[in-house]
Amino acid sequence: MNRFPRPLRSPYALGAIAGLSLVGTLAGCSATTTDATTNPGSTSSDSSSSDTSTGSSADSGTATGDGTYADGDYSASGSYSSPGGTETIQVELTLADGVVTDVTVTGEASDNQALRYQTEFSDGIAAVAVGENIDDLKVSRVAGSSLTSGGFNDAVESIKADALA
Repeated sequence: MNRFPRPLRSPYALGAIAGLSLVGTLAGCSATTTDATTNPGSTSSDSSSSDTSTGSSADSGTATGDGTYADGDYSASGSYSSPGGTETIQVELTLADGVVTDVTVTGEASDNQALRYQTEFSDGIAAVAVGENIDDLKVSRVAGSSLTSGGFNDAVESIKADALA
């Protein structure tokens, strides 16, 4: 009896191994861990752009950092590319003295998997964003969702532009 397994030579077996390797790689990109980290200097291969933004100033205030921002509630949408296509999120945040005091992210995904990641992102973003100066707010991965961060960061950039006093 041979103690060593025979090498896989079947094209079906090799195809199955290659497929599992691809699934493992993709799963690593979207693991469902509950880390909530920011990375101000990160570069991302996520393709994202801001769609629309609206902001309303409740009263005026100032911020430390690069700009002076009016206090108030702001809203903007951001989009990003996912394996299922372009997805969009709506970001609403409240600024006081340039610091985020409240944030809500609403997913608008057309794909069930993207909706799941958007929901996880939404559930974890407050722990990362609240208390942060808006000039320093840039996330790379929240609650296991990395692609949604691109849309969030673009929406924040739009909000910063709208909130400049």
